Amino acid sequence: MEPALIGTRLASAAIGPLLKKLLVSEGPGAGLVPKGAEVRLSGLVSFRGEKRTLTEKDVRRLAATLVERSRQGAGEPPFPADETGAVTEALAANLLALGDLDMDDVQAVRLGPRDLARRLRAAAPAPDGLSTDSVLYLETMTEWACLHILEFFTRRSTFIARSLVEQTRAQAELLARVDAVLTRVPAPGSEDAAFERRYLAHLARKHGRLTIYGVDLHHSPDEWPLDMAYLSLEATGGEGTPETSVRQREQPSVRADLALARHDKVLLRGLAGSGKTTLVQWLTVSAANEDRPEGMAYLRGRVPFVLPLRTLTRHGERLPSPDRFLPAAGCPLTPPDGWTDRVLTAGRGLVLVDGIDEIPEAERGRAREWLRDLLGAYGGNRWLVTSRPTAVRDDWLAPDGFTELALAPMARTEVTTFVRRWHRAAGPDAAGYEQPLLDSLRTAEHVAQLATNPLMCGLICALHRDRRGFLPRGRKALYEAALSLLLSRRDRERDMGAPTGLVLDEAPQIQLIQRLAYWLTLNGRTQMDRDRAASLVAEAVPAVPDASAYPPDRVFTHLLHRSGLLREPTADTVEFVHRTFQDYLAAKALVDHWDIGVLVRHAADDQWEDVIRMAVGHARPRECAEVLRELLSAADAAEDRRVRLRLTLLAATALDHATEVSPEIREEVLRRTGEVIPPRDPEEARQLAEVGPLVLGLLGGPEEATDEEAFTSVVTATHVGTDAALLYLARFTQHPSLAVRSQLIWSWFRFDPRSYADEIVARLDRSDLIFTIRLDAQADELIRLGLSHPLLDIGGWVSADRVAALLSLCDPVYLRLERSDEQDGLPVPLPARLEELELDWQGSETPVDLAPLAALPHLHLVEAYGPVIGTEHLPPRIRFQSL
Repeated sequence: MEPALIGTRLASAAIGPLLKKLLVSEGPGAGLVPKGAEVRLSGLVSFRGEKRTLTEKDVRRLAATLVERSRQGAGEPPFPADETGAVTEALAANLLALGDLDMDDVQAVRLGPRDLARRLRAAAPAPDGLSTDSVLYLETMTEWACLHILEFFTRRSTFIARSLVEQTRAQAELLARVDAVLTRVPAPGSEDAAFERRYLAHLARKHGRLTIYGVDLHHSPDEWPLDMAYLSLEATGGEGTPETSVRQREQPSVRADLALARHDKVLLRGLAGSGKTTLVQWLTVSAANEDRPEGMAYLRGRVPFVLPLRTLTRHGERLPSPDRFLPAAGCPLTPPDGWTDRVLTAGRGLVLVDGIDEIPEAERGRAREWLRDLLGAYGGNRWLVTSRPTAVRDDWLAPDGFTELALAPMARTEVTTFVRRWHRAAGPDAAGYEQPLLDSLRTAEHVAQLATNPLMCGLICALHRDRRGFLPRGRKALYEAALSLLLSRRDRERDMGAPTGLVLDEAPQIQLIQRLAYWLTLNGRTQMDRDRAASLVAEAVPAVPDASAYPPDRVFTHLLHRSGLLREPTADTVEFVHRTFQDYLAAKALVDHWDIGVLVRHAADDQWEDVIRMAVGHARPRECAEVLRELLSAADAAEDRRVRLRLTLLAATALDHATEVSPEIREEVLRRTGEVIPPRDPEEARQLAEVGPLVLGLLGGPEEATDEEAFTSVVTATHVGTDAALLYLARFTQHPSLAVRSQLIWSWFRFDPRSYADEIVARLDRSDLIFTIRLDAQADELIRLGLSHPLLDIGGWVSADRVAALLSLCDPVYLRLERSDEQDGLPVPLPARLEELELDWQGSETPVDLAPLAALPHLHLVEAYGPVIGTEHLPPRIRFQSL
């Protein structure tokens, strides 16, 4: 459940007083105390200390009240009813953790509600056995509570005083640092200044274009302007210390390109293709140019030194001293004698050490000593070191004051932004491919699962464009291209050599890694012990000729660190970087072993859907036919109707992955699918939706369906409730059936409000349609789009100010208005054109005064559900019904 949706269930007037009980009343004083003696959060909560007014039992009662109120009202329950007790206990634990955080109110407000909620969840005991809906509810409910708590903090007079003092101190420190830097900048007419201008211009040219490695596509550019294509990603982590691993603590995220504004020294981890090297380029160009992007002013006066370790040690050379930085990195310019030393001594350097993982493991210890020598000799500079997650241990540089951060996977909005920028940078002839690819990313789940980092997004963009707007049908070709990129071509085309001392082609690496995928999938896991993974590879190495020449432990290390497919979430565990790669390789292994019995036994398990579909894609014609027959036989044997539906539809969607299948099998699968699609009534439609997004590709479009079939198909798609449904639903926005269009507008609350507004609501034929508005976010989108409509149905969770805005925008002739206890009375002003009004005050004990309705000249019908007064003031032309 989104925070906005919880907000509609729990109005501020109801939740505020409850949460305020968690905090002590404000006392006198400015809150300015010596450093180390600030008033911590433990002194601001009412359930800690000697003068506490709440017990932990009281906090649990409060949490129960919040949970109960959020479950009330219209709409589906936010989580299963049988998990109410566990959810309440977990929410109470999160609220109680507020007294355990080591920070004051100013620091808490600086975090914001989302990161404060993360801190609370990390500090509280982790709940066990909760469903996905319950976990999501708990996360968003905690965030909503934090929003209110932080608002209370900001109203405290002590907060205002202390925040102003801290802001003043911070500004003074910033000015002092800027002054210090400015005094160290070389004089404008000096030899150093002249060289710096040439050097920065050289860096801007050299690093101002972005290259994607591993894409040998005839119609795609090799590189494009960095400032057009760069996408700033989030980095997560915290302060590294020798005692505590950063991976054990949940810390607020920061924009990756602003990490060095907050921390002088950063070790940034990221998976293959996550954007580490691109970030180095971006920082370099931002420092080199006078016209800096927003937020990058902290790089003013900084001189970048780009040190890609794979280049510096390509032939086994010693890592360079400062006077050798430029020639070692391939810079053709010759600096004045001692220039690098003067820049670093003045603390003006931006030292970017890229790719700890790209040098042999035996050399990484020497690299750390080299870096430590530089840190000891030159203080005051900014340092960024990048690495893949598993290349160096946790806190590898923490003793040297480095903060460890990790690049986060791209969110859906970031993927959309990346695709738009890629096509803009690729030139005008690529523009026509942008929207079809965005549609594919939303509807083709296998494509979206791969598009989680810039490298994979770029690969997908390039493949899509090179194939003239078509991605490979099925997943096999797409995965093969991705595996080729990750396993061999990217390192080869970057002239990486062999940092692990091994040279293995794609085929032997796939043979070995698919053993791990097979074991994980067969055992229902996504993670295994590192020792077990190493032993599985060791057992397989003798049977793979190209790998058998190397010691098995070295082969395993190579696969773990260089394949780009595996990672170590902890020191003793291994998993795939994408579950979809595990499924793909497991399917290949299952087909190689021809374990058809395993496939069929797990056919009803939704975790095996992708494995089964991809197994059909890997299989030869006879094997493919056998899998499909077995799926249909299993459907016949299933007693549960939902299982029968799932297996039948799984066979239908797997059919699309088959490279060749007999006509008899194809016809039988299609005949069986036609028996359940389209659904015959709304109840069957809802049952069909439980199968999940795979049903969307089987539902018919508006052209071939009757009005009744179109309606039940739309019911199914709206109950699937994922973004993948939007493109299907968009095909029905001009449907002549009012029932179909009413289902579309009524189902808005199930989707992201903005996406649905742009894709569905804005395109709807509004003839005779009543607009149903249940959330503030929906009202905001109508106002943003300027969609004036004369027929409105406004739910009780829409706030009074949004109601007023909607009535002003639309001036409706028909209005259904549902109100809650917290929103008594009619809205003011009332719509002047109003002809029919339906009021739903059910459950409210406060009567509504209808007297103001007498002033509406066109009003002729009022229907009321709930207590009312003032009906005696209504003129005879207004027919009143109390229902």
